[in-house]
Amino acid sequence: MLSISTFSKRTLPTPIMRAALGAAALALLAGCASKSEPAYTPKELKSFEASSTLETLWQHDVGDGLGRAHYPIAPAREGDNVFAADAQGVVMSFSANDGEERWEVDLDTPISSALTAIAGQVYLGTRNGEVISLDQSDGSVNWRARVSSEVLAAPQANPELLVVQSIDGQVTALDRASGDERWVFSSSLPSLTLRGTGTPLVIEPVSFVGLANGRLTTIDNRNGQPLWDMQIATPQGRSEVERLVDLAGQPILSREGRLFVTSYNGQLVALDATRGNVLWERELSSRHSPLLVGDLLFVVTDDSHLVAIDSTNGQEVWRNDALEDRWLTAPTFADGRVVVGDFEGYVHLIDAREGELVGRTEVDSSGISVPAVTEGDVIHVLANDGHFETLEVSP
Repeated sequence: MLSISTFSKRTLPTPIMRAALGAAALALLAGCASKSEPAYTPKELKSFEASSTLETLWQHDVGDGLGRAHYPIAPAREGDNVFAADAQGVVMSFSANDGEERWEVDLDTPISSALTAIAGQVYLGTRNGEVISLDQSDGSVNWRARVSSEVLAAPQANPELLVVQSIDGQVTALDRASGDERWVFSSSLPSLTLRGTGTPLVIEPVSFVGLANGRLTTIDNRNGQPLWDMQIATPQGRSEVERLVDLAGQPILSREGRLFVTSYNGQLVALDATRGNVLWERELSSRHSPLLVGDLLFVVTDDSHLVAIDSTNGQEVWRNDALEDRWLTAPTFADGRVVVGDFEGYVHLIDAREGELVGRTEVDSSGISVPAVTEGDVIHVLANDGHFETLEVSP
């Protein structure tokens, strides 16, 4: 039996809408939402008394950006190395402290996934179904492997495996050292899904995988066999759009063995990770991965409300709707503040305890669609056109 203590001790760090009708929903499904064509009417930004400032430490341009489809190519950081890429295949490495460029490589293949940086390697997925491992020191290719289809979710690692979820619903485990296939798990997809897939949560014994049919599956990493499976979100409504129930974020695991899962057109659910028993649930739709800090769970809803939830009981602690319908990114955390970007290229800081806006700066008018990478009070932000900026929060 896999125990809670096993989960809590072996967890690896990770480098995450309302139902609409007509053209707006179809634009989202196709991944074509843009700054000029938001699906909703975004709230205008209002002035406020800022108690935190954001100072630019350094900035660079990374290739040609995320492409017209705004591929979810979020950057990654390990130690003093920060990595970013564009949709055409350019990958760059910088010193996180001063922005010195360390290397640049062109993989000559279109990148489509977020980056994962761990144990001296950088992993990424491509539009043609390749998974590539790069050496962090110089960008050289360690190996290339083929999976079943395009990869939009960041590859996820445990000490031995790299687990990759592709857009056809297949999950493939590769040997981290060689790229050799270890096992494959397949699932059925509904006729209509969101553009994108969930990101697996991978620890040493198991992988937690959210699927486009609204189900969460726990896979035994030894052989790829499912251990337990449950329906998180149930399709409802007459149209295919109304019946979308994708688990498009990444599950989050607490030290106590509680698993938190968001769903589109569904619920936020807390589960016992060992058996899948529901601990609590609440109606809340989100395409993004939640953020767990202490006992607070932060969720960006599909109408871009930022909600803080007590992770022990599911009760709402606070809700900030000042950024409604501004196409917020998944939340990250920097020195007591929740960090989100928006479709006009602003970075917003929200006090994690009180829920009030405390800081804001404009990074790039092309917009921000991938979550920031943070370390302490430092925030790395990649804009849609490839502008890459590092900010420091003070005080």
